[in-house]
Amino acid sequence: MILKSQVEWALHCCAILAGLPEGSYLSTKALAEFHGLPKEYLSKALQSLSQAGLVHTTLGPSGGYRLAKAPAELTFLEIVEAVEGRSRTFVCTNIRANNPCRAPGYCEETPCAVARIMWEADEAWRDKLRSVRLSDLIEILSQEIPSDLWKRSFAWVLERAG
Repeated sequence: MILKSQVEWALHCCAILAGLPEGSYLSTKALAEFHGLPKEYLSKALQSLSQAGLVHTTLGPSGGYRLAKAPAELTFLEIVEAVEGRSRTFVCTNIRANNPCRAPGYCEETPCAVARIMWEADEAWRDKLRSVRLSDLIEILSQEIPSDLWKRSFAWVLERAG
């Protein structure tokens, strides 16, 4: 399974937005510059987050995006599904019905083992993403990113926040 690059962008942008002071917004331009991404493509990911109600947006010179929920209330799964949708990652087309050894017209009443295993795997990764909150990511980043880089990054964001 390969997720769109917009999922990575959305997760990173949400991590940045999590650090904004109350009432502040960060523009698409600033988020794109911070991550070295094309603004036009990043805006699609941010629009997906907005349509899902995960971020608030405002127009104008000090406009942009901010989280609609506290980081402790926002899961990785919500962000991923905002960009990718909620569809299962595996679609069963029931190719077993094509088996020439089966009686004509015979149809199984239950999904095949392949589909069941793939759906269980899909639910397992969703359970994992459901268990990780944006606040968990912030905690990990605060421990892994050198403190001077953490402070400079936060200052950079605050200078551009509206």
